[in-house]
Amino acid sequence: MASELSAEEQQELDTLRQIIEQAIADGVLTQAERDTITAAMRADGQVTFEELDLVRQLVNDKVAAGELKLEKSSGM
Repeated sequence: MASELSAEEQQELDTLRQIIEQAIADGVLTQAERDTITAAMRADGQVTFEELDLVRQLVNDKVAAGELKLEKSSGM
């Protein structure tokens, strides 16, 4: 069912991976970093399954395992 990614889609995914890896390198993900990741995912006007899966692997799973902390926003 899943089709192979085009070269452009693969490049976007690689860029997103780099952004996420830089954001989580210190073990804390700030609101600004989350906003940057979200903006990168939406840059082409669509959020793909592959992008969501990458965020799950690199962010959500690490938060759940206690390997990554989410910085609480100081707003609300």
